[in-house]
Amino acid sequence: MIRRAKISEIPDILTITQACAKKMQENGIFQWNEHYPSKEAFIKDIERDELFVIAKNDGIQGTIVISTLMDEEYKPIQWLTQNGNSTYIHRLSVHPDLQGKGLAQRMMDFAENFSKEKGFISVRLDTFSQNKRNQRFYEQRGYQKLGDIFFPKQSEHPFHCYELVL
Repeated sequence: MIRRAKISEIPDILTITQACAKKMQENGIFQWNEHYPSKEAFIKDIERDELFVIAKNDGIQGTIVISTLMDEEYKPIQWLTQNGNSTYIHRLSVHPDLQGKGLAQRMMDFAENFSKEKGFISVRLDTFSQNKRNQRFYEQRGYQKLGDIFFPKQSEHPFHCYELVL
């Protein structure tokens, strides 16, 4: 089941994202670190009603943020659609023990359907340039790579921006 996250679930959410960060680092992908994703970011996500979890038997398996806010870093990108009517995906995670079971696909299906039902015209996101698995994941879903942005606190490498027109 995919539902909105609760403040009380933040410790479980951080356990998942920290496990993901560790697994990525073990694979030479330094996308997430001690600065990101943070407890403060998840608290803001919940306050804005934008953090969702995929859960089974009261256990959280993963997270996804569906936001309507465009980060400053995204402004230079030449998007496929006009700004102002898109959602933004952030902090998609699935516990490493559960990866490869289609949970990320289910969360992205949910995010795209949610966006379409709410009348948005596209879904935008970024993924780390060193994370080829994520790039394939989004490209197979029909997302188009448009340009690069940088998050210096996370990495010296760029993040690729993608958009899916609904």
